[in-house]
Amino acid sequence: MVDDDALVASSVAAYLTQAGHDARTATDAVEGERTWRTWEPDAVVLDVLLPGSSGLEMLTRRRRDGDATPVLLLSGLASADDRVVGLEHGADDYVTKPFDARELVLRVEALLRRGPFDVQHAPVRLEVSGLVLDGAARTATYRGRVAELTPREFALLSFLAQRPGHPFGRRELLRRVWGWTFGDDSTVMVHIRRLRTKLEEDPARPELVVNLRGTGYALMAEGVPAGELADAADRTEVVS
Repeated sequence: MVDDDALVASSVAAYLTQAGHDARTATDAVEGERTWRTWEPDAVVLDVLLPGSSGLEMLTRRRRDGDATPVLLLSGLASADDRVVGLEHGADDYVTKPFDARELVLRVEALLRRGPFDVQHAPVRLEVSGLVLDGAARTATYRGRVAELTPREFALLSFLAQRPGHPFGRRELLRRVWGWTFGDDSTVMVHIRRLRTKLEEDPARPELVVNLRGTGYALMAEGVPAGELADAADRTEVVS
């Protein structure tokens, strides 16, 4: 738990300890990042506004180093854009202040649980619609573009690739890939955007992971009428 308010940090840590977890606290980015590297926690609760270096900068560094630890961001900024920015930096969930510590514990436990479809359940190798997925290397190849994927990106793409042409709304993907029954479904949109950036020749005009009008996201397969495709801006996306 990294928060510059020592009282908030210790309070949340107490709730987590009461729920059966081993919790440690830090009140700035330097201490928080040092503990993160040395202790190797199963999940991190990270405040966005920290002295010295922001939580977003800290998270970016850890993701750049290949750290896939689940992270829940805390912030006093509650707009949809702020949530998306946090998720784009690599967060898995986003909670605004003030918050209920009991709900925060439930969200942390949701991060700790493996979803019903995770990387360990993905096929070793899968080829569909011009896409090649390598589970051992956790890479995806599409039209000559090879991309290394995060565990969650790989799980999401694998899930869609095993059901080509079948659309799923955000809430359903959140439940079936993340294993969450609650949480910010903007994270699905952000992960889809990352996949498009890594694999599509033109992410603004996706041809692999598309949005089917009125139904949800799908991995494109032969036989899906082009007229059913929604625009890439996700303005018509179904959220449940």
